[in-house]
Amino acid sequence: MPTDSDLLILIAVALFAAIVNGALGHGFSSITVPVALLFFTNRVLNPALVLVEIFINSYILLTNWRGLTRVWKRVLPIIAGLAPGVMVGTYVLFFVDPAWIKLATFAVLLPLIILQAAGVRKPIQAERAVAVPFGAGVGVLYAITTVSGPPLALMFNNQGFIKSEFRAALGLIRVTEAVLTASAYYMVGLYSAPSVDILRTIAPCVLIGVPVGALLIHRVNPETFRRLCMSFDAWVLGFGLSRVAIELGFLSSPAAYLIMCVVIVVDTVLLYRFFRTGRRYAGHSPTHTLPP
Repeated sequence: MPTDSDLLILIAVALFAAIVNGALGHGFSSITVPVALLFFTNRVLNPALVLVEIFINSYILLTNWRGLTRVWKRVLPIIAGLAPGVMVGTYVLFFVDPAWIKLATFAVLLPLIILQAAGVRKPIQAERAVAVPFGAGVGVLYAITTVSGPPLALMFNNQGFIKSEFRAALGLIRVTEAVLTASAYYMVGLYSAPSVDILRTIAPCVLIGVPVGALLIHRVNPETFRRLCMSFDAWVLGFGLSRVAIELGFLSSPAAYLIMCVVIVVDTVLLYRFFRTGRRYAGHSPTHTLPP
């Protein structure tokens, strides 16, 4: 059972994540999940988050609908791959031990965040050929973790989407995957009273945080804000990976926390590089408000 302090931490993180999502167009789950998994399992947390994400991403899609006319044909193959991926991910979530699901969540998300922070870009020439399998992979990842922003952001940055196209494509894909995943969770019976309690806890945070973030982004440097959010993600994921390594008996404390220390060192180096060269490099970014 979560304590009152656990719920207060969840409220604070959900509010911060909603502000980030309102400002950048994504980031709610990728910030909320690593912290919330310290107190809840994916089976309890995910059903609440997907319902919240239907609302959040519908808002993002509606506020960027003009960009949709230019990108919908490009994202349809990705959407086509989502359904089978979501079904596979849902059954993995239902049958696999929660501790191993936590390990997989942290282990998959951490490299994606580091790749984003490192500014990795390698445009894909055969975009249509990889779109369907990429969509299936995103569907599996989303159904297991409710996080798909990092791989989608990497993909769309690589392919040169401008800001309005980026947000419209992200909104369309994430609304679709959230609806599909919510339906799949219902089919296998994942909804429960604890999930409803989490939903009630974080829903007000979303209603407040998303519009605040949309206003805030006009008052801060988007590149710096985004990069600092990545550092928060990376450090929390490093801590979570250390904790689950102890839980599964792979490492003992304090040796397990070397994982977190390595993540902090790597991110600090990347953060130094960003502040040293980020502004100059960001000027060449096709999306302008996305990380280099």
